[in-house]
Amino acid sequence: AVAASNVNVLLHGESGTGKEVLARAVHRLGPRRARGFVGVNCAALPESLFESELFGHQAGAFTGAGKEKSGLLEAADGGTFFLDEIGDMPLDCQAKLLRVLQDHVIRRVGDSKDRHVDVRVVAATNADLEEKIRNGSFRRDLFYRLPGLTITMPPLRNRREDIPLLVEHLLAGKDASAKPEWVERLKQSEYLGNVRELE
Repeated sequence: AVAASNVNVLLHGESGTGKEVLARAVHRLGPRRARGFVGVNCAALPESLFESELFGHQAGAFTGAGKEKSGLLEAADGGTFFLDEIGDMPLDCQAKLLRVLQDHVIRRVGDSKDRHVDVRVVAATNADLEEKIRNGSFRRDLFYRLPGLTITMPPLRNRREDIPLLVEHLLAGKDASAKPEWVERLKQSEYLGNVRELE
């Protein structure tokens, strides 16, 4: 039902619960599947490169910008843009993302003109965004504008009935199978690393 719409989605859950897997499924099953799925991990991108990577830049916009470059949002035009760990996005970029969500335009670093982009945003976080709003590291207006829908991914320890299916999926194509007693043992773990730990 979520995939069939064009609504923006916020995925919340512990690390390893499958947020990116779900984001890709939303894209693959949705109306934008013929266009690109472009993702960025906000926690892994240095703050100094963030704006240029997302929005692109013009030649000469800053030291080292020898030629113009389109950003990831332009690359995702018509498709899905996935922001992993959005809680780690720098505050100034949050304001610019808000403009993308409201007006569907971007402006490359060093450019004077706006460019239209049509993207569906799927964002993911394991952080408490309301706590980040309280401590001033996440914009309240972005928090309310970002998700048309929020999906909470439950930890694996709260859905142990999924473990046999996940084991079967993880072993598919590996010329291996799990004995029932092994699966029962696997169901006893706390899985603080969730599905990633199970794998």
